[in-house]
Amino acid sequence: MFRNMGGGDMPTSDTKPTHPHGITELCAAGGNLYASALRSGRIARAEVAPAPCLMEFALLHPDPDDPEWLRPVPPSAALAQHLHPIEREIQERRRHSVELTESFEPFMDISAQDPPTTHAITVLEGVNRINAALDLATAECRTEVLTVQPGGGRSEDRLSEALERGMSVVDRGVSIRTLYQHTVRHSPGTLAYAERMADTHVEIRTLEELIERLIIFDRTVAFIPAQDDRQVALELRHPGLVEYLVKVFEQLWTRAAPLMEEVKYDPTPQGVSGVQRSIAQLLVEGHVDDSIARRLGMNVRTCRAHVAKLSAALGSSSRAQLGYLIARSGILESDS
Repeated sequence: MFRNMGGGDMPTSDTKPTHPHGITELCAAGGNLYASALRSGRIARAEVAPAPCLMEFALLHPDPDDPEWLRPVPPSAALAQHLHPIEREIQERRRHSVELTESFEPFMDISAQDPPTTHAITVLEGVNRINAALDLATAECRTEVLTVQPGGGRSEDRLSEALERGMSVVDRGVSIRTLYQHTVRHSPGTLAYAERMADTHVEIRTLEELIERLIIFDRTVAFIPAQDDRQVALELRHPGLVEYLVKVFEQLWTRAAPLMEEVKYDPTPQGVSGVQRSIAQLLVEGHVDDSIARRLGMNVRTCRAHVAKLSAALGSSSRAQLGYLIARSGILESDS
């Protein structure tokens, strides 16, 4: 009985183990003996002892007329025998590839439609994915970047990173408009950054209070945070949503003051400054110190100092009384 390659019977104790090679790496002894058997039509079984691989690969079979002799299997028959499982596997893989192609063909037709479909809202989870999406949008930007950056002064590392990214954009002729809060006017690092960008296509303005972080590229794609910790962001490509955010930005921009120009506050008759009026408005709305500080881009200690000055200006002896005196004083009406 013939034994297939790699799948024959285990050798008995009185037979030599098969050579550790495949049919495509036939050993020299096996090649010479097989060639000799083909020339003479048969070969003595004893001669084959140095090359047991010939029986392992079914290149020889017993002579039906004499058990002491072996006859060679024609090369064409041996080749066909070894190619058959390979060709069968190839055919199976081809059939599988055809089935896969047919399964995905309907979806390929959809994706080939003109204009191509885009994701109106994409959720970006994790800082790495958010930064990758921002880097791609920055690289693809051709005309304009609009940004809203709430909070106070930035660290030196963040400003250096912003400077490098900003220069790479404006060097391509892209304009940048950025909105900060008034508190950055007391940040030497931010002011130095603004001076470096003064002769470029970059404009910076400030407001007392801003919305959450917002970045818009070419008025076609916008990014906003989805969580307070800013570990999840939304990439918006719906034309209606992006256009709405552009209008919000333009309204804030119109009300904002250029960073390098002095902001003039008109104090009330009670001596309440513009910052304190903003704090008064948030106090009346029920915000606590932490919330007010976050919204106005200042630290909590500064916020509480302004609350203390506001209380002194209005003659308040308690936090509860302060709310009443704010409403009674009319300082919020004078802010309108």
